[in-house]
Amino acid sequence: MSSDLERIVVVGSSCSGKTTYAKRLAASLGHDHLELDALHWLPNWVERPDKEFRALVSTAAAANGWVIDGNYSIVRDLIWPRATCVVWLNYGFPLVFARALRRTLRRSLTREELYSGNRESLRRSFLHRDSILLWVITTYKRRKKSFLQLRASNVFNHLQWVEFRKPCDAEHFLRHGHTMPLR
Repeated sequence: MSSDLERIVVVGSSCSGKTTYAKRLAASLGHDHLELDALHWLPNWVERPDKEFRALVSTAAAANGWVIDGNYSIVRDLIWPRATCVVWLNYGFPLVFARALRRTLRRSLTREELYSGNRESLRRSFLHRDSILLWVITTYKRRKKSFLQLRASNVFNHLQWVEFRKPCDAEHFLRHGHTMPLR
């Protein structure tokens, strides 16, 4: 296994498929997987206090091999210096929004439990100011700009970047032994 794939951060727009992809990537590499959302959210959609969140993430990031997914800038300083690679799911807005809509409808209708007993609902998803769909719309361009700037900066120049603009390329990376060139 390439040392570039020891500790991987999977990033991208909300609803781009980070967690699903990170779980599969971790399994293929034999690494632990950590979903930052699962550490961040307490029951009833209460955000974990920053100090507690950072402590949990710090402990997890101290491990040798992992795949962590999430965009939380508040813990980037704990994760990215230890990471060896960033996998960026940089998909177009129509695909991301379609995924968000399908996922939200499915979770709302099936009452699928997420983390800490939280569930999405039609009311929260479509009629609430904290709607995940509204979040995707309002953060998509900002996330893309932020990751472009992070990649271009010298702050984390030790990281290898793998950028996928199409799900088929991300799938190829998983199925064919992580052979796509690192950028």
